[in-house]
Amino acid sequence: MLNIRRLRHIGISLPDTHEAVRFYEDTWGLRIVDDHNGAVYLRGTGPEHHILSLYPAQRRGVNHISFALDDAMAVDGAAIELQERGVAVLEQPRHSEEPGGGYGLRFVDPDGRIVELSAEVDEQQSDHGSAPVSPTKVTHVVLNTPDIDGLCDFYTRILGFRVSDWSEHQMVFLRCNPDHHSIAFNQGPHASLNHVAYELPSMEDVMRGIGKVRQRGPQNMWGPGRHGPGNNVFAYFQDATGFVCEYTSDVQQIVDEQRWVPQVWQRTPELMDRWGTAGFPPPEMRAAMAGEPDPGVAQKQSRA
Repeated sequence: MLNIRRLRHIGISLPDTHEAVRFYEDTWGLRIVDDHNGAVYLRGTGPEHHILSLYPAQRRGVNHISFALDDAMAVDGAAIELQERGVAVLEQPRHSEEPGGGYGLRFVDPDGRIVELSAEVDEQQSDHGSAPVSPTKVTHVVLNTPDIDGLCDFYTRILGFRVSDWSEHQMVFLRCNPDHHSIAFNQGPHASLNHVAYELPSMEDVMRGIGKVRQRGPQNMWGPGRHGPGNNVFAYFQDATGFVCEYTSDVQQIVDEQRWVPQVWQRTPELMDRWGTAGFPPPEMRAAMAGEPDPGVAQKQSRA
C-alpha cells in the first residue's frame, strides 16, 4: 500500500490567470515564487516550494493535485504498485521540469483528476514575510463527484488513505497523516472542484483574514464558524475567478490510529457549525461549491 505523507499543492486551470494571481497575492496572502510557460506558482509561509499553481487553459478546472512520498524509491515503488492494481500511470517516474523540481509520477483517478505523487521537491525556508495574514499550507482539497463510494474506495484501497468521518452519505473525509482530512469528496451531479482550504496558524489569524478579504471586495462568504467533522475553524470565500477558497485553523489531529472510529455526522446546522454563527452555507456559496462540470483528462475512466 502506498505511504502518502501529505498534501503538497494543487494546480488550477483557468482562462485568465491574472485576476486570480492578483487575488491570491494581494488579498489571500500568498507570494509568487516562480513562473514558467505562462503558469504562476505561489507559496505560503511553510516549507513547500509552492502550494498553489495557476495554469492558463481554455476551461476552468483542476489541473492536478500533488501528494508527497518519502523519496525517489517510494515513487518508483508506487509506479509498480499502481500498474499492478490496474491504474494507468499517465507520466512514469521522472525528474520534474516544473519549478521546485523533484521526482514524481502522475496518474488519473476514476473521476479524471490528475494526481501527482512526488518526492525530493525543493523546499523553502519557512518565512512569515510581511503580509498580516498568510497561509502556511494547503490543508485539504474537497472534490465533487458523482460516485462518492467508488472514489472513496479508490483512494482508500489503492492509495492508502483512511476514512476519518462521514457527513451522512453526502461527504467523506480522508486522511493520510494526523490531519483529520487532506482530501474529501462531496456527492454531486458531476466531477468538479468544491473548494481548497488554506491553513492559518490560529483562530485569530482566521478572523484577521476575514477582515482583510472583506476590505478588498464583496466576495461571498460562509463563516466564521467551527465544523463538526474535523473540528476546524472556517471561513469560505470566492476568489476573483469564482473558485471557493477557505481559511481554516485548529484542524483536528488523529494521533491514535488504532483507537479512531469514523463517525457519521448528521447534516444539521448545529453540527455543520458548532458555534452557531454561520449555519448552513448560503445559496450563492452552495452554487459556487458545486462548480462547473470538469471531466478532467477523460470523460470516463475505468475504475480499478
